[in-house]
Amino acid sequence: MKQKVVDEVRAFSRFYTEVIGLLDRYILNSPFSLPEARIMYELYHRNGVQAGEITTLLGLDKGYLSRMLDQFTRKGLITRRRSAEDGRAQHIFLTQKGKEAFEQMNKASDGQVKEILRQVPDEEGDRLVHHMNEIKKIMTNYGNNHLPR
Repeated sequence: MKQKVVDEVRAFSRFYTEVIGLLDRYILNSPFSLPEARIMYELYHRNGVQAGEITTLLGLDKGYLSRMLDQFTRKGLITRRRSAEDGRAQHIFLTQKGKEAFEQMNKASDGQVKEILRQVPDEEGDRLVHHMNEIKKIMTNYGNNHLPR
C-alpha cells in the first residue's frame, strides 16, 4: 500500500475520532467508556448473548470483558441466565435499568450526530452516506478479518 494512502487513512481516523469524541474517557457524557458502550449496544440488539460471542465480535480480551461484565452486574445493568440447551453456557441480557441506560446513550449519540451535521445540506448528507458506505464496502472486502461481513 502506498504511504500516502496510509497517511491519509490515519489522518482521517484522527479527525473522526476527535469529531465524535472517542478519545474522551467517557462517551457522550455517560458513565461508560467506549468499550462498555459497544458491549451495551450488542446486548441491547441481541436477545441473550454469550461472553465468547462478544469477545469474538468486538475483539476484546476475555479478562477485560469479564471485568466489565462483573461491573455491569454490580450496577444492575445485566443479568446472566444458564442456557437451557447447555448448562455450562450463560446468556447475558440487559436488565430494564441497562436498557434504559443504553437508550439514554443512544439518544445522546443521535443528538451528537444531528449537531455535527446540523449545517450540512441534505444532498451533501446523502453524498456523505454514499461515501461512508463505499468505505465500509472496501474495508469489509479487503480490510481486517474481524470486520463484519
